[in-house]
Amino acid sequence: MDSDSKTFTTDVIEASFRVPVLVDFWAPWCGPCRSLGPVLERVAAEFGDRVRLVKVNSDTNPELSERYAIRSIPNVKAFVEGEVTDEFLGAQPETAIRAFIGGLLPSPAELLRREGRAAFEAGRLDQALTVLTQARALDPRSAVIALDLAEAFHAAARPDDAAEMVIRLTGDPTLDASAQQRVARLAVALASAGGEDVATLEASVAAAPQDLAARLRLAQRLAGAGRHEAALEQYLEVVRRDRRFGDDAGRRGMLQTFALLGQDHPLVPRYRKLLAATLN
Repeated sequence: MDSDSKTFTTDVIEASFRVPVLVDFWAPWCGPCRSLGPVLERVAAEFGDRVRLVKVNSDTNPELSERYAIRSIPNVKAFVEGEVTDEFLGAQPETAIRAFIGGLLPSPAELLRREGRAAFEAGRLDQALTVLTQARALDPRSAVIALDLAEAFHAAARPDDAAEMVIRLTGDPTLDASAQQRVARLAVALASAGGEDVATLEASVAAAPQDLAARLRLAQRLAGAGRHEAALEQYLEVVRRDRRFGDDAGRRGMLQTFALLGQDHPLVPRYRKLLAATLN
């Protein structure tokens, strides 16, 4: 299908949240474009409704060409979930195009993950756990699958299983900021569950300031209650009193809270500086 600046958002951006969208930036005068076009259409058709092919005339849509930095054509860009995730330039053989499109399609494990996530969000926990466990068996290295499974374990009141996943996921470099925030949120919820309430722990810490186990537990409960600044103060005090306590639990608690809040939260830069000053 052809698209232009008026319909691009619907044809490409919105559609790419359902299936990968290939956008062929071309022009009528371009010889390689005329060579690539039929091959691209033929190969894309082999994948049926699992992929969408959209053609944009770069001459008549200069604003789109500028937005997506089209300097040479043909230029084929792949959109997934609203973003360009891959591209190629120039005419390509069928085998290369087929491999390019194949690399955009979700794996069997990812398809199961989506099914399991949908079941989880619909409140069908048993189904979610079954399907997500199957997805993890197919791709045990996927941090995204592990995170979805950890959240399902937590919702199903299986804290030990959820905690095992969280330990593996904390600091995973393959997770984006949003996913890291989900990990931190889950870690805080697990750490703050059960035990003494905040008032009891505050009394314990006031009576015995050197009791770092109580202070750490207080920080965890405060974080779980959404009192993040108070939690950071308690974590920082643990670091000040004994940096190595609980296998660096004070510092790790602060980093976890930073991830939970996100880097744009005003508490994060302030307490990063305080933590650095304490450590150094």
